[in-house]
Amino acid sequence: MKTLNKVLEGLMSRYQERVPDVLKISNALIKNNVIKEQKDIENDHIAFRTMGVKNLGIASFEKIFLHYGYTKEDAYFFEKKKLNAHWYKPPNDKYPRIFISELIVDVFPDEIQKIIKSYTDEVTSDPVDQLNLDNAEEVDTFLHSALWRVPTLEDYNKLMEISEYAAWVIYNRYYLNHYTITVNNLAKGYNTLEKFNDFLEKIDVKLSDAGGFIKKSPDGLLLQSATISQLCKATFANGVSKEIAGSYVEFAERKVLPEFKHLPLDKIERKHRREGFEAANADKIFESTFTSQISKT
Repeated sequence: MKTLNKVLEGLMSRYQERVPDVLKISNALIKNNVIKEQKDIENDHIAFRTMGVKNLGIASFEKIFLHYGYTKEDAYFFEKKKLNAHWYKPPNDKYPRIFISELIVDVFPDEIQKIIKSYTDEVTSDPVDQLNLDNAEEVDTFLHSALWRVPTLEDYNKLMEISEYAAWVIYNRYYLNHYTITVNNLAKGYNTLEKFNDFLEKIDVKLSDAGGFIKKSPDGLLLQSATISQLCKATFANGVSKEIAGSYVEFAERKVLPEFKHLPLDKIERKHRREGFEAANADKIFESTFTSQISKT
């Protein structure tokens, strides 16, 4: 598992640099004696966005984590946003779940497809097949390297008009989209999403209200919230700069399944709690990087 550990460490180190809220939240939890250090936080899942085109998309990207012992679980379809997704169960409970989504490029108007494929067509074979997946440094470099040329601001803006998800991926590529703090194992007063959101408000962390500040599954057992994406300076082709949506932080509360409610709290493990994801929740979580949310900050 050393390779997987190093890959995850590489993802998190760069992600933290792009998302100041990560350390802001961790430091506040340490200050309030909720945790001793950042690694005490349980990472519920991490998420990636991809383009559903030849040589890329879920079929390519998932090979990395399947190699490390993850298993492919449920599929999801987001009709309005034109996305497919899968989640992946980790080899053991020490590791986060993985959520990978992809844009269904072929259903978009020809002009949009042409823009996207002018970039993605530069990838002429599956890049994951060229990697030594047992070499953590090689995988880490790949996850933070350009897959295609730097887009023009004009192309980015055209994509923004039709699909903000497409625009995000065309610039940000495989950068970690978000990581997720599990709240249910934190100290009392922080171990429900309602209480945790109150804590976030007190430290001036802005939450997305898409679908409500708390998104709840129909069974009431999975609750999720997310920050509004933080802006990052993007340098487009010809050196043109603009602040655009980067990444964000998510929060999850997984309640104990009814059949395990009799267990004492110190006996509760991940397997006793609500597993998987909820399409309606995820649909709104995607909007953390959308202009409709960022304009509120």
